[in-house]
Amino acid sequence: MTNPLTHRLSRRERQIMDAIYALGQASANDVLERMDDPPSYSSVRKLLAILEEKGHLRHVQDKQKYVYLPTQPRQNAARSAIKQVLQTFFGGNVETAVATLFSEADMELTDEQAARLSALIDEAAGNEEPKQ
Repeated sequence: MTNPLTHRLSRRERQIMDAIYALGQASANDVLERMDDPPSYSSVRKLLAILEEKGHLRHVQDKQKYVYLPTQPRQNAARSAIKQVLQTFFGGNVETAVATLFSEADMELTDEQAARLSALIDEAAGNEEPKQ
């Protein structure tokens, strides 16, 4: 099987994956009901098949319908997507990416979030032992 985390997803494929992650598992009808401005039923079925070919989904048969499940936990997919965005838009520079996030006018951190981020930075810099 190919590594599903190496395939880029189109906007519609991301919408479908979001729906399946939110539901845990889903039929084509379930996905269709969760999508804003959904494509046709046959388009959703085709996209589900493409996502399965790419290795993002697998299916089980439930009576007369296929039920699709993600092949990777959402966190693994998120990690892969972040790496891709980091490389594509920031040349792999984490500092620039974080600075861009913080430069947004509506970005406000709570004291707790700032403390957790500070601890993560210390850990990544090797200044602190990882928390178990």
